[in-house]
Amino acid sequence: MTDSVLILDFGSQTTQLIARRVREAGVYSEIHAYNMGAEELKAFRPKAVILSGGPASVSRTGTPRAPDALFEMGVPVLGICYGQQAMCAQLGGAVESSDRREFGRAFIEVIDDCALFDGLWPKGSREQVWMSHGDRVVKLPEGFRAVAVSEGAPFAAIADEKRRFYGVQFHPEVVHTPHGGRLIKSFTHHVAGCAGDWTMAVFREHAVDKIRARIGRGRVICGTSGGIDSSVVAALVHEAVPGQLTCIFVDTGMLREGEADEVVSLFQEHYNIPLVHRDAQELFLGKLRGVSDPEAKRRIIGATFIDIFEEEAGKLGGADFLAQGTLYPDVIESTSPVGGPSATIKSHHNVGGLPEHMNMKLVEPLKELFKDEVRALGRELGLPERVLRRHPFPGPGLAIRVPGEITAEKLAILRRADAIYLEEIRAAGLYDDIWQAFAVLLPVKTVGVKGDERSYEYALALRAVTSTDGMTVDWYPFSHAFLAAVATRITNEVRGVNRVVYDVTSKPPATIEWE
Repeated sequence: MTDSVLILDFGSQTTQLIARRVREAGVYSEIHAYNMGAEELKAFRPKAVILSGGPASVSRTGTPRAPDALFEMGVPVLGICYGQQAMCAQLGGAVESSDRREFGRAFIEVIDDCALFDGLWPKGSREQVWMSHGDRVVKLPEGFRAVAVSEGAPFAAIADEKRRFYGVQFHPEVVHTPHGGRLIKSFTHHVAGCAGDWTMAVFREHAVDKIRARIGRGRVICGTSGGIDSSVVAALVHEAVPGQLTCIFVDTGMLREGEADEVVSLFQEHYNIPLVHRDAQELFLGKLRGVSDPEAKRRIIGATFIDIFEEEAGKLGGADFLAQGTLYPDVIESTSPVGGPSATIKSHHNVGGLPEHMNMKLVEPLKELFKDEVRALGRELGLPERVLRRHPFPGPGLAIRVPGEITAEKLAILRRADAIYLEEIRAAGLYDDIWQAFAVLLPVKTVGVKGDERSYEYALALRAVTSTDGMTVDWYPFSHAFLAAVATRITNEVRGVNRVVYDVTSKPPATIEWE
């Protein structure tokens, strides 16, 4: 079994980035609630523990604290921002609100050596970091010493070498701390002694064993869209229990151009996995007729999808297990003790789960992975690159890209425009540089001129974002020449569109559109 690092979450927006940096260092990591019980801590058997940042103030009563049992386990602990403050407060130090707040880029002065900085930041160096704090430690617990300072934090980094406890007021997990990833690796490898042997090959082997043990000789069904998550789940389950899996593909009519044919071809020719293909386009359009509210559309699509899925599963004689492509960010969001708006914000991207009366047990082999790790696992399984490189696509499909009532005419316009957009991105060699690109048919018609005639047609928005793991996204800086070429093709070739605009809005983690 490989080494594991436990991350206790105090509600920071960047907690998932900590887990990513640890995994990038070749060490398996999991995020759990800050109030994890003593028995759970013991059962996890962490090689080291990291305390995340958070929005609360340690100086106030009733705010989150780490389990006291943690500091008696004899494992290294790294506290980040709020995590540093909580550790100091619990071990006998003091934290106060500061009139010297630090938000954004800052610099620390390394005033002493410590194991955490070995080979990275020597005594006397000045390093750029990213700060985000209004409180600061003003008194250290017994056994600690300061190893770095900043203008707003007299204890920007602290160390208790005997107990291997360390704390930093800055955020090493974000890219704005240039050497932050190396600092986290120093903690996991140099301080904690982790081997760094966690790979997708190791995960694949363990996942196959777990699936076999859970399913036995049971029958499994899996809803597939042809996207990355469902494709990797299907391939992994098929490898673990060949001959026991059937995939169900429900064509809602909300797919991209040519997508239904691609899904059928992929599963029947490449995977050789039994596939049930249900064309339900007319049914979905009928259910959505006259509906404009986005949440109502999502609920209708979800309920209809479930009804069809249940019907097709019944035709198969039922199944014992349902395989799903739940990812680790979904698990974290659903179990966070701190709460937040992300579940509400993301709700229109999903189509809902299956009802309890279907009486199937869940198999979620990807629930320990981030999106980019799912791609890595797919490569390990030998999936085609065209699938692995495919941009994420939301569960309700084009339905959430048609504000207002959905009609067959609007879908046809959007589908063709979206296909042209992606064709041009691929032709320019930009597809793999972009995390997600898509078109949105705006609920606005404008007056324009095409040739010698006036036209009254829809406006269309284009969007393209960059990301590493989908946690935060930023707009992609296309050249003016590229955007002009795309807009010209769309307005010339797509009857129904006479205006094209490009969206340059950046987005926080919860608003990215997942497949």
